[in-house]
Amino acid sequence: MAQTAISLCSKALIKLGAQPISSFAESTAEAEIASQLYEPVRDDLLSAYPWRFATAQKQLNQLVNAPKADYAYAYQLPNDFLRVLSAGVNNTGRGLNYRICERTLQCNDSNVILTYIYNPQEQNYPPFFNQLLIAKLAAEFCLPLTENASRTEFLVRQANELFTRAKLIDAQQDIPTGITDFSLIGARL
Repeated sequence: MAQTAISLCSKALIKLGAQPISSFAESTAEAEIASQLYEPVRDDLLSAYPWRFATAQKQLNQLVNAPKADYAYAYQLPNDFLRVLSAGVNNTGRGLNYRICERTLQCNDSNVILTYIYNPQEQNYPPFFNQLLIAKLAAEFCLPLTENASRTEFLVRQANELFTRAKLIDAQQDIPTGITDFSLIGARL
C-alpha cells in the first residue's frame, strides 16, 4: 500500500492510542499536532543519515553572480535539497572543495555535480523507513497529546532502536566505499 503523509501520521497516532486523521485540516488536536510536526520530523530523519533511497545526483546550474569572497562560482541548490553528501567535477560525484552559503554551493570549478539527500515522495519510502518514521512521529506526538513523559521516553528509545536497524538495512543496499586517497596507501606502493 502506498503511504502518504496522512497515513503515516495516522499510524503513529494509532500507535499512541489516539484517533487517526483523514486530513491535516481537521479541527482536532491530533490533526493540529500532526500538521505542525510531520514535515520537520520527516526532514530531520531524512537528513540524519545518507539514505540510499533519498540520495540523488544533479549537475548544478551556475548563477550569474559570483560569491563575494573565497570562491569564483556559485550554483543554485536543487529545490528538493536537504543535505549535501559530496560534490565533484567531470563526471565524478566527490572530491570538490566547496561550501554551502545562502542556499548556494560555492566553489572554484565551472562544472559541478552534487550528490545530496532529497525528500522523495512518501510512496517511495522503503518499509524500514516507514516503520522508523511512524515510531519517530509517535514519540514526537506523545507528549503534546498524552502529557505522559515516561511513555514518551519509551517511544524515543524504540525510535532510536529502529533508527539503528534502518541504517543497517539501508547500508546493505550498496557496496562500501573504499579509501581511495590516503597518504599511507601511497607510501606502501
